[in-house]
Amino acid sequence: MTTDTRPAGRPLPAPGPDSEAFWTGGAHGELRIHRCRTCGRFFHPPAPVCFRCRSTDVGPEPVSGTATVAAFSINVQQWLPGFDPPYVVAIVELVEQPDVRLTTNVTGCPVDEVHIGMEVVVEFEQWDDVWIPVFRPAAESGDEA
Repeated sequence: MTTDTRPAGRPLPAPGPDSEAFWTGGAHGELRIHRCRTCGRFFHPPAPVCFRCRSTDVGPEPVSGTATVAAFSINVQQWLPGFDPPYVVAIVELVEQPDVRLTTNVTGCPVDEVHIGMEVVVEFEQWDDVWIPVFRPAAESGDEA
């Protein structure tokens, strides 16, 4: 987990009742994804009802934090302060359920080393009371995805 002072102008999410566990799980080193307790399906973004079986018996559950890069873009344009180019915006698929995907940043390696199929693990950047999940290459520290 890294603790940073939020760069000026970088927006933060506003956690709500359904998403608070996702944005604060990093305080405990956990990536928390909503899961239906009726059908067992993970889903993201969090919602009060399972999109598959319509059950309201849903809630956050810690997952491994391992994923695979499914798609990515290397941004070279300075869009907002605090997002110094180049940086990678990626869609990662969780190993627990590949159709659960997160849009995130890949950090901890040169941007030209990011590739589809790359195994990554979560780490968290803390800004104020929000922990942003970002992903780094699993091989960086010997982690296995």
